[in-house]
Amino acid sequence: MTVALMWEARASEGRGEDLLAWARAQELPRAPLRRETFRAPQDRVLVLTWWDEPFDAELPELAEPGDELISRAVHRWRFESVAVG
Repeated sequence: MTVALMWEARASEGRGEDLLAWARAQELPRAPLRRETFRAPQDRVLVLTWWDEPFDAELPELAEPGDELISRAVHRWRFESVAVG
């Protein structure tokens, strides 16, 4: 089963590039199958990681950045793949 973890944060005013750089620099204790980093309007940063693990497995996740980088708490979701293509 493939599980995707989604991590999304919104940067503090004027800190979008800093948050993006922070997210890209974060290393996980083990490598996922795939990892992608996105940015969106309003200085939002999204990181998706894919894992070949059961849905409820213990998986490494990105941490919370420092309060100076974010305007609200990080949002996290876990998804199970049901179709490809």
